[in-house]
Amino acid sequence: MGLLTSHAIHFTMNIRWEDLPARVQHQAKRCLMDTLGAMVAGSQTPVAAIMRKTALEQYRGDQATIMVTGERVSAAGAALANGFFGNALDIDDGYRNVKGHPGACALPPVLAAAELEGGCSGKEFLTALVVAYELGIRAGMIRHGTYEVYHSSGSWGAIAGAAAAGRLMGLNNSQLFHAMGAAEYHAPIAPMMKGIDTPAMGKDSIGWGCMVAVLSAIMARDGFTGIRPLFDDAPDRAWVENLGRQWEILNLYFKPYAACRWGQPAVAGALNIVRDNHLTPDQIRHIRVRTFEAATRLPHGHPRNTEEAQYSLAFSVAAALMDGEVGPGQVLPPRLHDPDLLSMLDRVSTEVAPEFETEFPAKAPAEVVVETTTGEIYRSGRIEALWEPPHTLPSDGDLEAKFIWLTGPIIGKLKTNDLIEKIWSADQWTSIDPIITGCRSVTA
Repeated sequence: MGLLTSHAIHFTMNIRWEDLPARVQHQAKRCLMDTLGAMVAGSQTPVAAIMRKTALEQYRGDQATIMVTGERVSAAGAALANGFFGNALDIDDGYRNVKGHPGACALPPVLAAAELEGGCSGKEFLTALVVAYELGIRAGMIRHGTYEVYHSSGSWGAIAGAAAAGRLMGLNNSQLFHAMGAAEYHAPIAPMMKGIDTPAMGKDSIGWGCMVAVLSAIMARDGFTGIRPLFDDAPDRAWVENLGRQWEILNLYFKPYAACRWGQPAVAGALNIVRDNHLTPDQIRHIRVRTFEAATRLPHGHPRNTEEAQYSLAFSVAAALMDGEVGPGQVLPPRLHDPDLLSMLDRVSTEVAPEFETEFPAKAPAEVVVETTTGEIYRSGRIEALWEPPHTLPSDGDLEAKFIWLTGPIIGKLKTNDLIEKIWSADQWTSIDPIITGCRSVTA
């Protein structure tokens, strides 16, 4: 076992809630609230219905819970379904330098392992969640530092999920080594740009990565052997050596819109222009978005489904201009097919801005130029996505409002508000029942 892998395993197995700085403890609760909200809202999407059916038919059991419906399946089946739920609306958190989503990779395996083993306290649950974030971000950096192809979140998230699940399942150091190695070997190595050029339900391969994570931990516990995990491949040793000293969970971005992060600067810029200049949709002749090359590859046509709507920069901008928000109400039928919204989409164009291309992926800027029907030109200037570290991160109140917006229509206002209070005191839980029962739909 190499020194860096050994260090990653030592961190995974030995970090305690009391060892975490107060800021990290608080951020763990913020991340739980945000990812849980994405998962609850994502449970209402077409892909969620398919994966729920798949889990019930192919992963039968009584080990863990499909969130929102409360149905019981195997631990791997729950991780699979809940993983798809968490990323279904593309409104879950992310980390800039891995161009992906740590939270949706982390929470489903931690939930499944906590239920599989039983008796998991809130402190232990939150600590495992932090472990998954910290290892996942580093695994993503290593994955992209050693391969030229941009890989989806499930490719590196599976490794972190296996580590966190293995911790909760009581694996020893050797078993954890093999769990992470098995997860790396069996993870979905998905070429992400193909999924952007042709949006489909596989999204960031997060659901499959979550399933691989849980299965890898279970198999390693029974003696399955895996390859050497990727931590010793790190191009920069400090990425791994600073585990427990540098907390990358504090450097996440959050998402106010159900849209690809690459399109969110344009959404913010367009909304600023219409708000500052009191423009109505019928006054807009054309919207030109200057941005980095990858964002211009987001599809431009009329979306046929939820995934194509989320990955369309033009749709996201059009929906924001028409409705003032981009959420479940916009990217789900019937709204995504609305003729007036699609007419606005047809007025959006994109182009590569060389000065922004040089900043990507560390930054993802855009500039929006709006031309009115009477010939006025309004420019947003250079703008980045909202809720980005270090200067525009959401307040606790912002995240609570987002959680209410996403979950209230599904679990009800009273349960939503009660769940918010419970999440802020999650380190006092004696079990994770508050979120398993708290996320149950009012119709379940």
